[in-house]
Amino acid sequence: MNKFWLITLGIIAGIVALSNLGPMIGLAVSLVIVYAGVHYYLRSTTALAKFWWAFVGVIGGLAAISNVPALIGAAALAGLWMIYRQWNGQSVSLEAVKESDPFTNFEQQWNKLNK
Repeated sequence: MNKFWLITLGIIAGIVALSNLGPMIGLAVSLVIVYAGVHYYLRSTTALAKFWWAFVGVIGGLAAISNVPALIGAAALAGLWMIYRQWNGQSVSLEAVKESDPFTNFEQQWNKLNK
């Protein structure tokens, strides 16, 4: 891809990511609240504690739903990562990831040893 278009797409993706930084932070905080609610719900023994932590988890879930624009920011960050990889001449396809996967390489070596 032409360097001009990479720069243009990078600037646009950067602006989108920065404009959605608030919702991304809000989503991260609300997901921590959901995690804490579920974690302590599973550890609690009394019915009142289970009710409280379920309530905390539901409130955190509602807060996470309200931060749906953070997904646009996450997609913009993924786009920036792909543009960065393309700029450096690295492959952005899944085949390159599969080739560098240690488990795939292990299976290939294991099959060669068993022949």
